Amino acid sequence: MDQTARPYRSALYIPGSKDRALDKARGLPVDAILFDLEDAVTPDAKVAARDTLNAALAQGGYGSRAKIVRINGLDTEWGRDDALALKGADVDAFLLPKVGSAADVQALADIIGADKAIWAMMETPAGIMNAMEIAAHPQIKGFVAGTNDLAKELNCRFRADRLPMQLALQTILMAARAHGVIALDGVYNQYLDEEGLRAECEQGRDLGYDGKTLIHPAQVAVTNECFAPSDAEIELARRQIEAFEEVERTGQGVAVVDGKIVENLHVETAKKILALASTVAATAAE
Repeated sequence: MDQTARPYRSALYIPGSKDRALDKARGLPVDAILFDLEDAVTPDAKVAARDTLNAALAQGGYGSRAKIVRINGLDTEWGRDDALALKGADVDAFLLPKVGSAADVQALADIIGADKAIWAMMETPAGIMNAMEIAAHPQIKGFVAGTNDLAKELNCRFRADRLPMQLALQTILMAARAHGVIALDGVYNQYLDEEGLRAECEQGRDLGYDGKTLIHPAQVAVTNECFAPSDAEIELARRQIEAFEEVERTGQGVAVVDGKIVENLHVETAKKILALASTVAATAAE
């Protein structure tokens, strides 16, 4: 499936070393799977994890879910070999940790080839400051906000409103939108706190993120709900389009819905909402 045609509401990290988790992921209602060879795999299991993950990908069964492999950093003893081991696998993209510049992206491109999509973990001050040049790299197709690592680097405190993160979150999103790149929000660590998760999902959605990265299957339902258009949004989008098209057809007056003027920019947004609703519905029907 074309990356731009699929939803990315939920992206769940799955340890690349765990057969059971890799199998369970085939039945989870997530839009993307982040097969993790980095943080979710202990150093003593990293080499074997490549074979485990390769076998799972060869077996298939992941449907239309985006398959993205997070390798270890190229500055570690495992990163290069991760990329070489998985470059021939059936994956949609490689996710590179701690990207600081476009040169980091190119270093991975030199290993996996020019035809492979690359996603960047945006989790360092350098990466945030260089977000535009990273997004401009021709192989970059996605950004993932690495909020845990970024908080550590910034020495900032965790707050429910994520005020210390706002500059970084918006910078990531600005660069992504400037270059047509998918943008996923960072993880919510308290995986059993549904209320807190919902609030953070709504914040990320309202900022403009396409979806959220997750650490536990229990987070999937809330995330999918928050990042999908609501029935009310779908109904409003349809009425806006109808009103605008009617005015264009008659050539009289201006389009107004619920007391608000509807201009072309509103129609473009409405069409995006309906397109997302359609892809979400198609995904649910699989």
